Amino acid sequence: MHRRIHSSQRDVLFAPFKLYTPHLFWIIFPCFLFTVSDACPFYCECFSASATVWCSSPNLTDVPEEIPVWVQNLTISGSNITVLGIRAFTRNGSKLYNLSFLSLTGNNIEKINSLAFDGLPNVSHLDLSRNMLQNISDDAFLGFQRLQVLNLSESLESLGDSGETQLSNALCIKSLSTTLKRLDLSKNKLKNFPNKITEKMNLEYLNFRGNALQYINGDSLAEWYSQNKLKVYLSDNPFLCNCSLIPLFLWIKNSSLVPDAQTLICSGPKSWNATFINKLQLDDIKCKNEDLETVSYVFLGIVLALIGVVFLMVLYLNRKGIKRWMNNLRDACRDQMEGYHYRYEQDSDPRRSTATISV
Repeated sequence: MHRRIHSSQRDVLFAPFKLYTPHLFWIIFPCFLFTVSDACPFYCECFSASATVWCSSPNLTDVPEEIPVWVQNLTISGSNITVLGIRAFTRNGSKLYNLSFLSLTGNNIEKINSLAFDGLPNVSHLDLSRNMLQNISDDAFLGFQRLQVLNLSESLESLGDSGETQLSNALCIKSLSTTLKRLDLSKNKLKNFPNKITEKMNLEYLNFRGNALQYINGDSLAEWYSQNKLKVYLSDNPFLCNCSLIPLFLWIKNSSLVPDAQTLICSGPKSWNATFINKLQLDDIKCKNEDLETVSYVFLGIVLALIGVVFLMVLYLNRKGIKRWMNNLRDACRDQMEGYHYRYEQDSDPRRSTATISV
């Protein structure tokens, strides 16, 4: 049997709730807002006191959504984010105006699409080291407006022969030409330096250690020399100490723009292997134009081949005359030999010898 509650009893029963409901609302609602606005994405740890978000997980295959708008330092590492798509960090439409430090090291990133960093206008430090970049869009870094430091070390080896072109096109944009000051391209096995980077930018620090440079052309050195604030680091490159080294050799002898010049060593030829470049003298560098020498050998071979062809053509065109001359020569030789043979027989006849003695 259900008990019936009269209206008067109901009023008495719920009177305290009616009295405190407005106050409870204003107590609970801010807590609800705080919980929603500070929600931390999966695989991430959020520290509002230091405005830092740190994300790491092999199961993380995309940039986390709903990154707190208050974040200033965002680190995503040890994940499998192979592609940074368009507006990868602001897919929900909220720009991260407070973000200044962004680290994406060791995430197996292979491709950066156009406008991947759009919505991050105040990032000043970007770390993309230890990735496996194979494709960089020309507009990949277009979203940055205040980027000063870019680290691409150990990330460009998979770009292949087109790596230098892709890198130049991606970095040589107006928004980076005046803001970017420090660029790290170390340990990427780059064989040539992309000249456009220093032509279009006002760098103060360039790290090119641990690549595959064997020489540096004069145009690059002239561009570096024109930028008085630029410091270039070149150690751990396999420089060839031959004629091609002379521009760099003279440059480091007369410039302080290479702080690690004392550590540069020769990787060839064998006579100078493991020798410090700054210990060499200009006379020690054997300068011979190897290309010209190769061309000379080729030209000599062509000339000899032409002479041989001409000689064979002359023989072919005069084959009848040559045959007649050879027959005449054979007959003359035969007559000569028969004459010698006849005289020999005459001289060796004993009867002719006796008759001569008796007379």
